[in-house]
Amino acid sequence: MSMNGDDIRSIVVIGAGTMGPGIAATFARHGCDTTLSDIDAKQIDKARTSVDFVFGLWSKGGFASDGDIAAARKRLSFAVDADEAIARADFVLENGPERLDVKRAIFATLARRTRETTILASDTSGIPISLLQDGVANPARIVGMHWSNPPHLIPVIEVIRGRETSQGALDATVALVERLGMLPAIVDRDVPGFVENRILYAIMREALHLLDERVASADAIDRIVRWGIGYKLGVVGPLRLLDMAGLDIYTAVASYLNKDLCNESGVSPTVTSRVGEGRLGIKTQAGLFDYAREEIEALARERARLLVASKKALLS
Repeated sequence: MSMNGDDIRSIVVIGAGTMGPGIAATFARHGCDTTLSDIDAKQIDKARTSVDFVFGLWSKGGFASDGDIAAARKRLSFAVDADEAIARADFVLENGPERLDVKRAIFATLARRTRETTILASDTSGIPISLLQDGVANPARIVGMHWSNPPHLIPVIEVIRGRETSQGALDATVALVERLGMLPAIVDRDVPGFVENRILYAIMREALHLLDERVASADAIDRIVRWGIGYKLGVVGPLRLLDMAGLDIYTAVASYLNKDLCNESGVSPTVTSRVGEGRLGIKTQAGLFDYAREEIEALARERARLLVASKKALLS
């Protein structure tokens, strides 16, 4: 069974929600004939608008020329029924809801409808890939490919080795990530949440604990993380940061501080109370902060602008 990353030319992305449009546009931008599929025709219509936004962002940010964008548009198609594209695909990326039963059903269907050489990947945020391999024919070709949101701007992609993932499928996926101009990071042990979300959720748990305990306001906590921790971690990773600080210094501080850090296994009451009130975040104009309707679009534009600027600076 061929698993050469250079042979991957035809791709199907299943799921046109939050991540799908940016992922599909990225594949098409880098030479892959790509089909973005969703069972909901209305979601496909929304995805077309999202893809236009992505292409516009790349163009304005200097990441792609008008010719590049025109070529990418020709390589990208949309479908509610993607059976024909799936049957000829070299690579299929599942990007459905974060439910094990739904994802297992998708992979069971893909295993029947794809060629034996087709690599089947999942963009799950944290469901172990090994659980998606259970009961599926030829599980060696199933691999994790976890993109960060927004996928068209965040340059790192986790490539996760499931219990039965073959070295060939892993290598081909890493090669594909590199062809996209992205940074592959191999996750060797298939743990829930992989690496990125385990670290991110640890940060968010401590931030919420400090908010629950009224140690600081939400604004102050965000400012400290963004302009302190985040500013440093954008330049150097946490493990190299340890070396820079000195492992002796870390040992001294951790010996007393670790005991006082939050180790709560449940969800912060600040969050659960707001969920009970229907305050779900930007989608409801209220969460940990309040948002005016006109402010939401401005925040999205500003986030995109800053991410474009950061990507240029960090990758230069």
